[in-house]
Amino acid sequence: MTIPLLNCDVGESFGAWKMGRDADVMAYIDCANIACGFHAGDPDVMRRTIGYAVASDVRIGAHPGYPDLVGFGRRSLAVSAEEAENLLLYQIGALDGVCRAEGTRVSYVKPHGALYNDMAANHELLRATMRAVKAYDPALPLLVMSTADIAPVRALAEEEGVTLWFEVFADRAYEPTGQLVSRREPGAVHHDEATIVAQAVTLAKGEALRARDGSVLHLLADTLCVHGDNESSVAAVRAIRQAFDAL
Repeated sequence: MTIPLLNCDVGESFGAWKMGRDADVMAYIDCANIACGFHAGDPDVMRRTIGYAVASDVRIGAHPGYPDLVGFGRRSLAVSAEEAENLLLYQIGALDGVCRAEGTRVSYVKPHGALYNDMAANHELLRATMRAVKAYDPALPLLVMSTADIAPVRALAEEEGVTLWFEVFADRAYEPTGQLVSRREPGAVHHDEATIVAQAVTLAKGEALRARDGSVLHLLADTLCVHGDNESSVAAVRAIRQAFDAL
């Protein structure tokens, strides 16, 4: 059994606006998805967060999103495939430049929010994302949503020559297709620590989840997303790490 890498979205403060418990969560994760300035983050926050990751020997991933600070990157924007590719290149390069100053490099890419969801539904946008990653560094893995049918996404990645990491979520409810239940729906996000840890362990073991309608759902899990934006979520991340260490 291969235990999924724990990844966490960090570096999402902006100027005087503080978000997340970035320093606290680093002790429990394997991968830090650092915002690149378009949906959140700024140069100071980026460099500080990279420093936290380097000090804890955590892999650094670029976390690019739509240019939507007001909406925190959770609103879809009408962009062409070419625009999407260039948006990705700009943000990956910005974060990697700061990484180089801190003696490290970006080691994977995980799109954020609406961009992440849109590329799961729109293969033209997904192809543009893959091309951006490949153009920047073909060795970088791209994180994509694990669903009930990953064959089409795998085929596209093979065509484009990109490595994929399939991502699952410990604190989100799932549709029968493997898509995440919309945050607008009740029960979309789990808040109970025991429920979150149990779902993480189920996914790590490769066992079936129950989708929202009660159907059985199997998901490939290369990496598992956790959140560390408040005291209770940091405790949940710590509990997941302890549970994974015991497997």
